[in-house]
Amino acid sequence: MKDYLFASESVSAGHPDKVADQISDALVDLFLSKDSQARCAIETLVTVDKVVLAGEVSSLSPVSNEEIEHIVRQEIKKIGYTQKGFHFETVSVLNLLHTQSRDIALGVDTGGAGDQGIMFGYAVNEGASEYMPMPLYLSHRLLEELTHLRQKGKAPFLLPDGKSQFVIRYNEDTPVGVDSVVVSNQHTKEASLDEIKAVVLKALKSVLPKGWSLPENKVYVNPTGRFVIGGPVGDTGLTGRKIIVDTYGGAAPHGGGAFSGKDPSKVDRSAAYMTRYLAKNIVASSLADKCLIELSYAIGMKEPLSLYLDTFGTGRVSEEKIIKTIQENIDLTPNGIREKLSLNRPIYEKTASFGHFGRKALEDGSFSWEKLDLMDIFQKC
Repeated sequence: MKDYLFASESVSAGHPDKVADQISDALVDLFLSKDSQARCAIETLVTVDKVVLAGEVSSLSPVSNEEIEHIVRQEIKKIGYTQKGFHFETVSVLNLLHTQSRDIALGVDTGGAGDQGIMFGYAVNEGASEYMPMPLYLSHRLLEELTHLRQKGKAPFLLPDGKSQFVIRYNEDTPVGVDSVVVSNQHTKEASLDEIKAVVLKALKSVLPKGWSLPENKVYVNPTGRFVIGGPVGDTGLTGRKIIVDTYGGAAPHGGGAFSGKDPSKVDRSAAYMTRYLAKNIVASSLADKCLIELSYAIGMKEPLSLYLDTFGTGRVSEEKIIKTIQENIDLTPNGIREKLSLNRPIYEKTASFGHFGRKALEDGSFSWEKLDLMDIFQKC
């Protein structure tokens, strides 16, 4: 279609599923801080007054149950939960973690993939959106701004749980404006809908691209009129249930594997980071305006089974030439990916809210897959 609408949603750090993701990744960081080769597949469930941990871990350095529980409570405190029914001081923590299967370790210890699977990476040039689809990028940024206002005490009536959704107008695959915005943010029982909407409008104005605006009647804030009961009190959270929020907002395919709770030997995570890294550098190098990459792996095998690339007719050189450049210059084995992106470090808790992609690479090594340091390679295509 020449003109169309496309929507994506995000959820806040206080959304129950994201609470679970952040706890899982904070624990991955804990294990990696003790042993850079630690293996983790940590699942978290959060509900009223309870956190349940399950899954598999393997580490050469011991990690005590007390350390694990401390990290869980600190993560809940950081997110901002001090409410009746889910408070970082009073929540009970049930730890059911156990040792990783030796059968899986057989493949990973020799440098192979920890599982079979397919992983997709995507990048698109849509202006000021960090090579991300504009609907998802703005959905993330709006919730980040609302969180900032809450944490700075500028909107004390806002509580941690929340969702956003942007419907963007496109013309010839170019985003040209916002059609509507939906925001549901948990709040204190004393807060009025008018004051909540005023804060949302202020935050919205600060995140919209220059020159964009939106009538107030197309901004839908807490459509039911009330959102007091929220977080794990109102909705059970599980690790890995927000995989589309974590990636591209539905604008690109997803292989189905979640990221959070997994150490980087799991190609679900590391290969998805690598495909994003490649796609972003390809688009930033002006080889294409849009790029999708797929990798597939078999458990225990080092080399990927397949490498697929699609530039959707926007490519300035052939897709075959780009693939050849990747194959000649980039090590796509699980070990090669971890080394190239320096993934065996405790850098994952930050990724578990507001998206794994479209972020700034940080000095501590977080979001290394967002660096634009392959452009010299791709510009030679």
